Amino acid sequence: MTFALPAGTPSVSIRGRDEVFPVHRIYCVGRNFAEHAKEMGAEPSRPTEPPAFFMKPADAVVADGATIPYPRGTSELHHEVELVVALGAGHDGVIAASDALALVYGYAVGIDLTRRDLQARAKAKGLPWDVAKGFDHSAPISAIVPVAVSGHPFDAELSLAVNGRSVQRAPLSQMIFGVADVLHELSKLYDLRAGDLVFMGTPAGVGPLHQGDRFHAEVSGLATLDGVIGS
Repeated sequence: MTFALPAGTPSVSIRGRDEVFPVHRIYCVGRNFAEHAKEMGAEPSRPTEPPAFFMKPADAVVADGATIPYPRGTSELHHEVELVVALGAGHDGVIAASDALALVYGYAVGIDLTRRDLQARAKAKGLPWDVAKGFDHSAPISAIVPVAVSGHPFDAELSLAVNGRSVQRAPLSQMIFGVADVLHELSKLYDLRAGDLVFMGTPAGVGPLHQGDRFHAEVSGLATLDGVIGS
């Protein structure tokens, strides 16, 4: 069997490896830091309720050091720095939280770029806001660090600086839902697969990115991500 059109698999580099990580799907967790939910005018998620999920296309990934084109259709591009979980194994059906970390291949730092004005308009009309999240180049991500190298970085700090100024910073311990719980809840909706990426939610301090802005994202002791917003 051959493909009628050129076919390619989006991928992310792996620190210290020649191989790359093939991306299957990109899942994102909303309202996973209480202070960010409040700054967006929403109620924080509660541990007794399921987390909020949305998706980005697999080919939205952008490598470290890239110049990212300013997206069409918006005048309010926002940054949201996040821990990213990369799955190296899948699971059919619901996986117990106690077993979920065994699926994790590694971790990275990423940015959930958001067309905030389009999101606000859609929310005001009660419409879906896929176009605000799932657009081209909307998922910058660092090289993935395998768990065998990093362990599980749950005591690390997540941060973002824009043009050298700190704009977002919080310990990962402030996440309402941890990695194991997120994978458990996600598996209630989807069969998890090797190659899935999960953006774990952002802390307070989200704000605009303009043409020419340079950003530096970091999960302390684990990974860094740099880039610039182009024209």
